Amino acid sequence: MKYPAQPPVATASITERDFNSATPFPGTEAYEALPQYPRHSPLPFRRTIRRHELRQIVPLSETTIYEMERRGEFPRRFNLTPRCVVWDLDEVEKWIEACKQAAHTSPAMAAVKPDVRLRKTRPVRTGSHQK
Repeated sequence: MKYPAQPPVATASITERDFNSATPFPGTEAYEALPQYPRHSPLPFRRTIRRHELRQIVPLSETTIYEMERRGEFPRRFNLTPRCVVWDLDEVEKWIEACKQAAHTSPAMAAVKPDVRLRKTRPVRTGSHQK
């Protein structure tokens, strides 16, 4: 079976006009002056994220997130519809910042590592831990 010949693809070259009309680089005055690129204005609406987006931001398992929500240690989810569960992005970002601040201000508030010598299964061999 023969296929029809494809027409040659025209390659476009960047002209002086195209180069000058391109979007300016971020951080330049021209970029900051563009009205569609606001610098630090808050969004006019509250952004919500679904589970798959939350998992990209917060690297915790679904079970851990659920348990932390129940204990009041994580922002609560809510239903937009009976089948659509979301989290408020602003609350999640504030939670992350609070975790960062807690870890920086006092090491005691940071994640506590368990003492492996106290576990009942897979005991630590004698002499393998040094203090």
